[in-house]
Amino acid sequence: MIRTFAVPALCALVLSPVAAKPAAPIAHAQMVRVALGSTFKQPASGRLLIFAMPLKDAQAAAQGGPVEEVDTSPFSPTQTAVAALEVPHLAPGGAVLMDADSVSFPQPFSKLTPGEYAVQAVLDVNHNYNYGGRGTGDLVSKVVTVRLGGADAATPDLTLTRELTERMQPWKLSSRVPEAARARIQPALDAAKGHTHEIDFVSPALTAFWGRPIHMRGWVLLPPGYAEHKGQRYPTVYFTHGFSANHASLTFNAASTWKLMSEGKTPPMIWVFLDESSPTGTHEFADSVNNGPWGTALTTELMPKLESTYRMDARPSGRFLTGHSSGGWATLWLQVRYPKIFGGTWSTSPDPSDFHDFTGPDLYAPHANVYRKPDGSPWPLVRDKGKVIATFQQFAQLERVLGPYGGQMASFEWVFSPKGKDGRPQPMFDRATGDVNPKVVDYWRDHYDIAYRIKTQWPKLKPYLDGKIHLFVGTADTFYLDGAAHKLKAVLDSVGAKSSFDFIPGKTHFDLYAKGGDREWLHKEIAWQMYRVARPKAKIPTAYTATTP
Repeated sequence: MIRTFAVPALCALVLSPVAAKPAAPIAHAQMVRVALGSTFKQPASGRLLIFAMPLKDAQAAAQGGPVEEVDTSPFSPTQTAVAALEVPHLAPGGAVLMDADSVSFPQPFSKLTPGEYAVQAVLDVNHNYNYGGRGTGDLVSKVVTVRLGGADAATPDLTLTRELTERMQPWKLSSRVPEAARARIQPALDAAKGHTHEIDFVSPALTAFWGRPIHMRGWVLLPPGYAEHKGQRYPTVYFTHGFSANHASLTFNAASTWKLMSEGKTPPMIWVFLDESSPTGTHEFADSVNNGPWGTALTTELMPKLESTYRMDARPSGRFLTGHSSGGWATLWLQVRYPKIFGGTWSTSPDPSDFHDFTGPDLYAPHANVYRKPDGSPWPLVRDKGKVIATFQQFAQLERVLGPYGGQMASFEWVFSPKGKDGRPQPMFDRATGDVNPKVVDYWRDHYDIAYRIKTQWPKLKPYLDGKIHLFVGTADTFYLDGAAHKLKAVLDSVGAKSSFDFIPGKTHFDLYAKGGDREWLHKEIAWQMYRVARPKAKIPTAYTATTP
């Protein structure tokens, strides 16, 4: 909140003639002053975020260089303290005095361990910090060193002096990328660019829902030989990304895919890289009362447009889906929701597909709570090499401080939840206590629980879905997503469905595609499995000739 101060009147009330006790120390909130540099020409608004990291940790992260950035991470959620304040108007040269105790994580700033801290302010002008971190247009201060915690804590005085430019651009590497990696990656980006066409399609269905033009964006990558073989149609793969990726980052997927096809390591197919990022997180290409009809727009508008523009194999046996993480859920959903349209999904590490295991918690359990297990211990959410590095509660409450939009938990609600009386999605769980709202979960189950849909609708789905679900996940998945995958497999087995599940020993969310020294092993495996379905008479490399369901 923006605070104003006045000198209080003094008064006394004598209650009884007893000896006065020493007054208890008065707890003072930690204040932070943030100004907008006078060089800016326009007022600014947004969510003001203050980041404070112990100085020694910030110096270690800078690896001997100057500390130029202080940020938070869900993979080390309590290392950096974060405070937030909505600022509706900040004039050039003006300042706000914010209470860093009011909205903060993991604790009020006044409760921090006394010591020296590296502190930085960021004004998130687009309210999208939760999704992609700092981005175009955000205003930042220099990092200052301040003593916080304890009686001798200072009041940080920060000035927003710099406006950030776009950190990631299509087909370009950030200046932060080391030279060795640049020499390896940039040639692939340059080569793929000439074979890739941008998608910028205004959807009539989404435009009608929102009352303004809504663009569907992405990239179409054409295979080697496409221009020369004018009579040939190609199997088509629809790919979408995981949480925090976007339109620009998809060009890196296009580059690696082009490199593999051009070297003959994967078959010639058309790849459609779809951007599923939005101001609310990832829309998952699911029809939603909050986000709009993204599934309808894809299957009835964008896909017909693409198939009339490019020589795509428009038969179900020539249309495939694949994606990782949130993209894994989206492609699994599209296959189950539109089984007649697609010839199979190869989903990797998908977000929870059975809400009996929502990264651990059973949302259907009586008195379900996503913060605490029945025995009172915390639900873990992020692990690495067997060690828990973040709990569900830490993850969710950090997200709440960073902002109401775009975070992973809020993103689920924008896709899955019914609309509340205030026009926003109804929360699935209470952010303060972790208690689950069973009425909201009932809505989630009836509309978006993939395992529930298969279990209750299998006789109708079987002719079009049987044998089309292929799922890969590591047994050490960073976000415990192997649990839901096991439950989905059990449901498919219970109805007698043909499916393919690979639980890859020891693999995490981030190294799933690697095998030995080959970082693209799983990409190649999936591509050849798809091609075998589309072109059963084609010659397949020996390593990929295993029968698929």
